Amino acid sequence: MNINLFAFFLAFLTLLGSFVVQATPVEKRDVYVPPILTPTAGTVWTAGETQTVTWDTSNPPKQITNRIGMIMLRKGDLITPLVLAGNFDILQGKASFKVPTVISGNDYSVVLFGDSGNFSPQFTIKSQFSF
Repeated sequence: MNINLFAFFLAFLTLLGSFVVQATPVEKRDVYVPPILTPTAGTVWTAGETQTVTWDTSNPPKQITNRIGMIMLRKGDLITPLVLAGNFDILQGKASFKVPTVISGNDYSVVLFGDSGNFSPQFTIKSQFSF
């Protein structure tokens, strides 16, 4: 019985070892989080105007996982479903768009997506709609 248990244990370890050997190595991925330069705290946008978000592209990693950028609007702590700009190269350093008509407020920020999502300081959007 001890021989059968030993044989089973040896077979189990051999099988387990074959799974470890066949594991696919994970590639090193660089996450790029460029700091947003504008808008800044105190910025005021007006609905309907064209505005530009800018970010610092001076120090990108050599291997960026996702270079396709998207900018979304955030209100307070919630990301809204409003895409301000999309499908641009994150290394451009800027994207322009028309400010959407939203409820006036001073707790808006933009979220820059590419490899990751980072957001600007809060700023104001003025609109014909308010509470």
